[in-house]
Amino acid sequence: MLRTAQSGFQRGHKRIFAHLHQPRGANAFLVNNGRAARDQRLFWYAIQIKVGMHGKRIMLSSSLESAKRLSSPGKKQVADAGNDSGRAPVPIARPEIHETVARILDPFPRGKLLDVPAGEGALSARLSEAGFQVQACDLYPEIFKVRNIDVRRGDLSGTLPYADAEFQYITCLEGLEHIENPHQAIREFARLLGPGGHLVISVPNILNIEERVKWLLNGYTSHFKPISQEHLRMRHEQWDEKEEVVLHINPIAYTELRYILEKYGFDVLGTFRDKPKPNLWLYWPLAATIRFFSRLTSKRKRRERWTEELASDEVLMGGNTLVLHAVKQK
Repeated sequence: MLRTAQSGFQRGHKRIFAHLHQPRGANAFLVNNGRAARDQRLFWYAIQIKVGMHGKRIMLSSSLESAKRLSSPGKKQVADAGNDSGRAPVPIARPEIHETVARILDPFPRGKLLDVPAGEGALSARLSEAGFQVQACDLYPEIFKVRNIDVRRGDLSGTLPYADAEFQYITCLEGLEHIENPHQAIREFARLLGPGGHLVISVPNILNIEERVKWLLNGYTSHFKPISQEHLRMRHEQWDEKEEVVLHINPIAYTELRYILEKYGFDVLGTFRDKPKPNLWLYWPLAATIRFFSRLTSKRKRRERWTEELASDEVLMGGNTLVLHAVKQK
């Protein structure tokens, strides 16, 4: 048993370093692929946290999953990861989510905006350039890379370090699924926003048709796989004490998120998707069946149960991420 584990460990390291030594041309091709681009963003995020905790000593996991996630930006870039203070912030969320947020906020007058969790600051920088007065907040502010924006340490599960009604806008991308109590986060957003303030928030879309099928077949969705002790050990090796950065522990559907928002005084103005999934046409017969049966219930029940929203393109035929735009009631 021990010999098998050791050989697996050695094979894992060989595969990682083979992956890291791919030719530059192959890397350029991979980065153009959507999945590889996501992995590259996570790679840089992992490197930043590792460097923050261990100086310039970069630790690589031996697991095959780690090799897949930490897709190589190139050998030289790995060597230089501890000295990249001039590098632009890398977005953790998909670029399409940032595009969606920019489109939502663009028509509104500029004002004071809180970006939380801010990560390296890619969205903060973009919104600052668009004219918003941006402040950033993150559980790990040491990885924030935008020098002309104030960043503070804050935990979405607790009280954020700002005054009541301090902001006109809050953006919260890819945050709620990582914390134990999303109710507390929404309560804080309600406290921090003035009357009529805008909240743009995103969560993984666990109710699109593809994820519903995966739940039926597997008992879990793509974004919320079982968190076994083995999985936790692997994440701990990659992220040390900061594995919550990548752990999705709280699946939040459209129905729950809308309930929480309305409970704490928000009106939902719009629902958006990051981008359509490429193979979604395969599910059209099933989606048409769901929509057909949803029309068989009374108008009252459809209104009470948000049936039309749940069968909408943004939710049922949506992408990996669901984005909601809400406004605090006056």
